[in-house]
Amino acid sequence: MRHLPGRRVRVALTATATAFSLALLVPGAAHAADGTPNTPTDLYNANEPCSTDPAAPVFSSSGWAGRIEAITGSTDPAVTRLTAQFRSWPVTDPTQVATVENTWARPGWEALATFNPAAGTTYAWQARTVDPASGAASDWTASCYVTADDTAPSAAPVVSTPGYPDGQWAPGGAPIEYRLDPNGVADVAGYQYSFRGDFYAPYVAHDGDHGIPVLTTPYNADPPYGVRADYVGGPATVRLTPPAGMSSGPVTLSVRSLDRAGNPGPAVQHRIFISPTPPTVTQLSHSPLFGKPVTFRFDPNPGVQAISPVTSYTVKNTRTGTTTVVPAGADGSAETTLLLNSPLGDLLDVTSTSANGWISSAGQWGGYLDTSPTITSTDFPEDGAGTVGTPGVFHLAPKISGSQIASYTYSFDWGAHTATVPAGAHGEADLTYTPTESGWGDLYAWATTKDGVNLTAGDYSFTVN
Repeated sequence: MRHLPGRRVRVALTATATAFSLALLVPGAAHAADGTPNTPTDLYNANEPCSTDPAAPVFSSSGWAGRIEAITGSTDPAVTRLTAQFRSWPVTDPTQVATVENTWARPGWEALATFNPAAGTTYAWQARTVDPASGAASDWTASCYVTADDTAPSAAPVVSTPGYPDGQWAPGGAPIEYRLDPNGVADVAGYQYSFRGDFYAPYVAHDGDHGIPVLTTPYNADPPYGVRADYVGGPATVRLTPPAGMSSGPVTLSVRSLDRAGNPGPAVQHRIFISPTPPTVTQLSHSPLFGKPVTFRFDPNPGVQAISPVTSYTVKNTRTGTTTVVPAGADGSAETTLLLNSPLGDLLDVTSTSANGWISSAGQWGGYLDTSPTITSTDFPEDGAGTVGTPGVFHLAPKISGSQIASYTYSFDWGAHTATVPAGAHGEADLTYTPTESGWGDLYAWATTKDGVNLTAGDYSFTVN
């Protein structure tokens, strides 16, 4: 089965009479050809190179098996349009010849046409170049062979992992060996797999140079997402490394069989249990302060290091969204200094990457950091009360270095209206407020640093008589 988003659009005329009548309507279609048409090259069938071996045809679903193409040409470089003519027939009945044409073939580029194959049937097809001006035609190409197959594998494959017994926890650190069995399906050609539970389209194609199809399959993708069977109807073995974030705990691989046409069969999920393999994260310098650098040391999980040396660490700050990659030394350890600037405190996830590609589970570091302002008032104390119509002063002071504070934004009506005042030399500010009615009052305020970072907000409640 071919699923080909963004497939190129071509004009394919499937009736000779229609092609002829359109040619008469196109000014300049005729050309006084001095050369002769060349036999077509670069024959493709369902986006794959054609097979000239009748014992090994191209397999494709019937919807794609009839898409045939070739590059036409002429010995006359002035020719700008040719006709690509194709003929096809069932190999069991060579008398049933069908002819289709593309009358808009551009010399040196793939020209596409289609015929309608019946499922379960093998066809031969050939191509030749015709000059519409002179009627001269090249020789027919050698025969290509294609089989239309719409029958998907009927059973899900059987998956086993010799190093991970069912229901038991086992250490991580090395690619996992998966053994895939066709479960009695005779035409399995390969297996497609996914750690994420969904599958890519098995086959995706785009145009390359001169319109030549470039087909991506599960087997030639980078990275691959499938493995060919050892033989048609046979098993396969593949060694896979789970993606980052999925290398510990229950790890599930979804697998389905593909036949020679790319038709997918039903999927199966195989679950194993991998023990966590996080590195050790150690803070070496002072207690974290907002906007200040902190030095860390990373040490590999001993089991991981014993299997394959750790080559680097990936540090993700889940609060700020930043990622840092730190090379490891010969012993698998590393040190680095990071600037911590999350208003709530920084949370780090640290994974190690080994020479064999293993990405460990995450070691974590982090904590809460209070960057809200300290709010005080002698005129409106929290344990006392102020008076309606009497102005009062509220003092805002930072919990971090005052040299970092540029301003404060505040509200006395639960955020309905806000105002901003600059901070003083020590990062402090005084606000004057005159209540107009008795009851509960509230001051909500936060600081903004000179780097434009909004810190966490503080809240101060008071009473007005």
